[in-house]
Amino acid sequence: MPDAHDDLVRVHDAHLHNLRHVSTSFPRGTLVAFTGVSGSGKSSLAFGTIHGEAQRRYLESIAPFARRLIGSAMDPRVESLHGLPPTVALEQRTSGGGARSTVATLTTLSHAIRLLYARAGEHPADVLTRGHPAHGGRLLAEAFSPNTTEGMCPVCRGTGVLHEPTERSMVPDPSLSIDDGAIQAWPGAWMGKNFHDILATLDVAPMDVPWRDIPREAREWILFTDDQPVVTVHPVRGVDQVQRTYEGRWQSVARYLRHAVSAAGSEKTRERALRYLDTSLCPACEGHRLNADALRVTYLGLPIFDLLSRSAQQVLAMCEERATQLGMEHGTEDAATDRDDVSPEAEAERLLLPNLLPVLRTMVGLGVGHLTLDRPARTLSTGELQRLRLASQLRAGLFGVAYVLDEPSAGLHPSEKGMLQDLFDRFLEEGNSVLLVEHDMWLIEKADWVIDMGPGAGVEGGSILHSGPVAQLADAPGSRTAAHLSRPLPPLRTRDQARRPTGGLLLTGVEARTIHDMDVEVPLGSFTAITGVSGSGKTTLISNVIARVLAGTVRTSVDDDEEVGGAEPGSRLSGAELPGAEVPGAEAPDAQLPGSERPPRVREVRGAEQIDRLVRITQKPIGRTPRSCLATYTGLFDRVRRLFADTDEARRRGWGVGRFSYNVTAGRCPTCQGEGQIEVELVFLPGTFTPCPDCHGARYTDETLEVTWNSLTIAEVLDLSVREARGVFASDARIMRALDALEAIGLGYLTLGQSATELSGGEAQRIKLATELQRTARGHTAYLLDEPTAGLHPADVDLLVAELNRLVDGGSSVIVVEHDMRVVAQADHVIDLGPGAGEDGGRIVASGTPAQVAQCQGSATGRWLAAHTAG
Repeated sequence: MPDAHDDLVRVHDAHLHNLRHVSTSFPRGTLVAFTGVSGSGKSSLAFGTIHGEAQRRYLESIAPFARRLIGSAMDPRVESLHGLPPTVALEQRTSGGGARSTVATLTTLSHAIRLLYARAGEHPADVLTRGHPAHGGRLLAEAFSPNTTEGMCPVCRGTGVLHEPTERSMVPDPSLSIDDGAIQAWPGAWMGKNFHDILATLDVAPMDVPWRDIPREAREWILFTDDQPVVTVHPVRGVDQVQRTYEGRWQSVARYLRHAVSAAGSEKTRERALRYLDTSLCPACEGHRLNADALRVTYLGLPIFDLLSRSAQQVLAMCEERATQLGMEHGTEDAATDRDDVSPEAEAERLLLPNLLPVLRTMVGLGVGHLTLDRPARTLSTGELQRLRLASQLRAGLFGVAYVLDEPSAGLHPSEKGMLQDLFDRFLEEGNSVLLVEHDMWLIEKADWVIDMGPGAGVEGGSILHSGPVAQLADAPGSRTAAHLSRPLPPLRTRDQARRPTGGLLLTGVEARTIHDMDVEVPLGSFTAITGVSGSGKTTLISNVIARVLAGTVRTSVDDDEEVGGAEPGSRLSGAELPGAEVPGAEAPDAQLPGSERPPRVREVRGAEQIDRLVRITQKPIGRTPRSCLATYTGLFDRVRRLFADTDEARRRGWGVGRFSYNVTAGRCPTCQGEGQIEVELVFLPGTFTPCPDCHGARYTDETLEVTWNSLTIAEVLDLSVREARGVFASDARIMRALDALEAIGLGYLTLGQSATELSGGEAQRIKLATELQRTARGHTAYLLDEPTAGLHPADVDLLVAELNRLVDGGSSVIVVEHDMRVVAQADHVIDLGPGAGEDGGRIVASGTPAQVAQCQGSATGRWLAAHTAG
């Protein structure tokens, strides 16, 4: 048994995922970095094992009846773990909560602000007559939330908008007949056919004449009636379809749309229904979502919606000034004045402001002070989301815990990473430990202890190559991290070395979020890096402007896993035609819809006609269920199933490709429903997953597995690694295209059946890129990537850059938002935005080759390139 009084955390025999029964120890109260190539087992050790065991122990400590209310925790699969403190895990997430989640709710600032308005806000006299009698007529905090019955606007129910069906919205083209699809608001598939057949049976109006020629009374009845007659329908179907009569109940188009919006189980169904409703600002609350009394209460001279619309930096300045007026020292409850002489409102401020000021100061210190408090969480980057969670943790004031952080450097410019070091120092000074899963070499060099995993990834990883001080990492055999420590940037590409552009995309007069009247030219046929501090407008420029411009002009547009058609070939967008943009010169709306942002505006677009295809790859995961895997996402599994269906045995049995899909009932294991594993409920302990007792993880029935191709069952094919599969399918060109792309980008260690839920963020993003790399080039393609190196080890970054350069050499354009200066140094062209974040950003600080940008002292990117380049 280890000494109970030593300062070490001791891990013995950890074997979760690809961990090879590893054992290690590290000191508490220090900064510990977990490193290694992507997929080497870092997260499995830090999050799955260490945090997973701490979570399991916590659940064991609470009452048994309460455990059943908590979701299942992961089985850490470790023999023993001694000296483990409680842990707080902050993982990278692409979602920040529900549709109404904002910066204020994520940081818990919203609750303190509502209390300030309730306890210290200026209430008009007539409002005091309608407030809570126990609080002197003041409104309660709930009255300042649009999500409560006390606070929401009674007209729009707290949404800020009204959705109303109109004839124009439901039937946009009155020249069409009902048979030709005039009622576009009807759903697709069988449900839309059902509405059509019921209406035809009712014989309310002719089905084959233009909508505009149908009598108005009939049109009104079809769209708006409250009647719900039931009729016997004799549907007309194809010769191979069932033609069975049924009793059909009619409901008007407006009634269907209202039900789809309010009660639809699918968000896609709701979004589709909203497209056929006229949406307008609520006239009662003017889009502010609160009732009239709450909107009239002010604090610091502002109603609550006005305060929340300001940036964290602005709110901090206002609150600090107010704290000074109250005589509070450094935003604490200490005051220089006698408390007996202060009003109840001022006393409430002294109690509540200390809940606001530390979080606001930390937000500013972490580089997210430019965010407005009402900014929707769905519009934030993963880096911004994690830093907001870090800011809220500082206010918790925990002692003796271990913070387990997943790449907190994500989304940060190199010049901003010093603020993270300051934050870690504060955690350590308070008696805590900090465990980082990190790829950033600068942060790793600052760590007290390094645990390097490897030597490779997947089945080639899972071993500990080094566990000790950073200085000793250089002596670790097989460590690919050691080679990148203190490594200078590669030589900066000069004008003579950069590729000569084949054209250019020019946007003038760009207005979007914090970008104001920007003129930007992006060279085509080149590798362009868009840089700048976090919040400077990089993602806005590439995703909100360039992507929208090109989506309306290219023949084909691919956005992650959704492929949609673009405009007619050769068409061009002017500023007035920009999809979703406001028409220049047109009268602007008086107010925006709440929760939305003003569409981008571009005065003029030139050069977009040179691009035939757009591919935009973001940081969204490739799937959230075990059913999505590497083989299905890349499309190669369709070809594999066809090979099995074409075997003599499958044909003899009459089986098609569907028989070899684990998503189809016919061939999958009925016990696990094709997932290969089942969750075991332990009632008073966290649940755990175990291989299916019937198929033993194979996903298929025994009968399905009787069919083989090249002596392999379909389940054995899914167990092959990409590298192994290249030998098996060497003669199949279609499958090899996908496998070669995956291997080239460093994913040869993954198995074809690797579940999407088990993939790291870096792996998921590279799979999306590999899916595009396997496709045959069709015309000039523009690739837009938002931080493609996120989650990648420097060794993996080199592979990625090689593939991106191959795309450009093949005649494509690659435009990336990037913070990794190794990538920036090798780009043909750099566009640096800034100089600051939010309203202090949105301008082009420097533009040119990396060598030219390095000469600009006003550019944060330029200064970093100049200071860290070899020679």
